[in-house]
Amino acid sequence: MKRLIALVALALIGAGALAQNRGGIDSLMLQTIRKGYSNTSADKAVRNALNAVALNTLAVNAENAAMIDTEFSDRVNTSGITDQKQSGRCWLFTGLNVLRAAAITKHDLGNFQFSQSYCFFYDQLEKANLFLQAIIDTRDLPIDDRQVDWLLSNPISDGGTFTGVANLVMKYGVVPAEVMPESFIANSTSQMASQLKTLLRQDALALRAAKCPKCAQKLKVEQLSEIYRILCLSYGEPPVEFEWKGKTYTPQEFYQEMCGFDLNHDYVMLMNDPSREYYKLYEIEYDRHLYDGDNWLYLNLPIDRIKEMAIASIKDDKAMYFSCDVGKFLDRKKGVMDLANYDYESLLGVKFTMDKKERILTHASGSSHAMTLIAVDIKDGKPVKWMVENSWGESAGYRGNLIMTDEWFDEYMFRLVVERQYIPEDLAGYLDQEPIKLPAWDPMFLGEE
Repeated sequence: MKRLIALVALALIGAGALAQNRGGIDSLMLQTIRKGYSNTSADKAVRNALNAVALNTLAVNAENAAMIDTEFSDRVNTSGITDQKQSGRCWLFTGLNVLRAAAITKHDLGNFQFSQSYCFFYDQLEKANLFLQAIIDTRDLPIDDRQVDWLLSNPISDGGTFTGVANLVMKYGVVPAEVMPESFIANSTSQMASQLKTLLRQDALALRAAKCPKCAQKLKVEQLSEIYRILCLSYGEPPVEFEWKGKTYTPQEFYQEMCGFDLNHDYVMLMNDPSREYYKLYEIEYDRHLYDGDNWLYLNLPIDRIKEMAIASIKDDKAMYFSCDVGKFLDRKKGVMDLANYDYESLLGVKFTMDKKERILTHASGSSHAMTLIAVDIKDGKPVKWMVENSWGESAGYRGNLIMTDEWFDEYMFRLVVERQYIPEDLAGYLDQEPIKLPAWDPMFLGEE
């Protein structure tokens, strides 16, 4: 009875505090809040530990300490691990790794790589043009208009999606890694990105002040020439043609010989976003790399339908572009993503109850990193785990790869790009829908880094 009276009294104190200050924390409310910490011996032990040890280390689930089984029933033929180093180019490494796997199979190559720097050079040039032309298109709007404000907040980045890979490769082709190798700036993009953002914002003001549309277009070309020079200083000038294994190629000819398929048509992006209606096609404005390219377009599907296509592709020796919320429950030493890796609830004495839909709606989770899906382990007709080829170097994770449980896949996988041939007949018709266009500031705009 005494406990009940105390609880009622605390509730009345809290209600009185709310009535007095309409939401601020006053002394009466603070008394109520302080009851949340009782300073028990268990609390003292956790506090002492948190004072000296990283949260992830303390939250490691000892009952799940054993290394996961690394055998897979089905695996794509790949060779070698790439390393994006200190750059946000995972989308580009992943896209080119998908093409690399196809080229290795087609031409029986060893540890072959396409040049990431070559494609990234044109990515940055095209993104600069996309931004500058968008500024011209919106020059009659006030500078605090939401669209203009968004453009000025996001002039350029080194993140992206598979749509960017497709558009860039089909327009500019590819070259071998040794023809245009990585530079220091390519491997550590943040400082140059900061300078480019400042320059482009400065250019935007000049374009908005131009006397006429033709004047703005002429000025844009001059601005892009300046950007081109900076990119050449940073990455080297991309070749118009080159020699490889005794033969002369243009980058477009090299792509046709090495791969040859139409990336803009032959691949479909799938999404698992339970916060939006399934079996609908979505498009995000300005989510593209080229002004004259394609906005990111995806079909939103239940996770089990996506798994069907992923399994079919792996069984047919086809790697896929895959993106997820990589940092959630990742054990970097083992290279394993497993919901049982860490037990934050027991450590902190709270319950984390949000499901995938709620995490998306509250910005608690979203796609943060792209990798190449290359393996699945099927037991009794169902997938139990998956493996992706990462781009963090050979020493990261499990031999450069990451392994995820099927339960983790359900909760934190977002995007998968599959060849159109693996889309079942009952889903093919949805690709002909008029897409629902989402604004550039939609949470799903974020490209992988």
